[in-house]
Amino acid sequence: MSVKNYLAFFLFFLYATETFSDSDLKYLSLKNNKVNVRIAPSRTAPIKWIYEKKSFPVIIIDQYYNWRKIKDFENDSGWVHISQLSRKRSVLFIKDEVLIFKKPTTYSRPIYKIGKLEVAVIKECSLNWCNVKNNLFSGWVKKNSLWGLNKNEIMN
Repeated sequence: MSVKNYLAFFLFFLYATETFSDSDLKYLSLKNNKVNVRIAPSRTAPIKWIYEKKSFPVIIIDQYYNWRKIKDFENDSGWVHISQLSRKRSVLFIKDEVLIFKKPTTYSRPIYKIGKLEVAVIKECSLNWCNVKNNLFSGWVKKNSLWGLNKNEIMN
């Protein structure tokens, strides 16, 4: 194979990976309070279950036209129409009785204690802490209590 062919193959591969990725975000959230999860990417496919929590975080694992195959924190998966997903990033508390702090340090004043499986929107994240909010609080929490973002992800 000539250098020209290698270059063409490399450019095609680079273009294909850019084209097939939905976005730089791997995690998204549910846009509505009621979202149908289907067994296949079609409006006529049977519904597997229904999410009833707006802003619930999910991870995108596959795509087919305007459909995204999602997976949740329990590794349950199914197909959702893209119109039901939001780029607004959120997290799910996976530990019970997690303390929310005023500042990103355990020496800061705790302002709230939240239970398992509650949802919050991400405002920003450092390497070990995230500033999150929901209708009950706004504060900092350690990342290891959360599901919905990559381990080393930093968000401003």
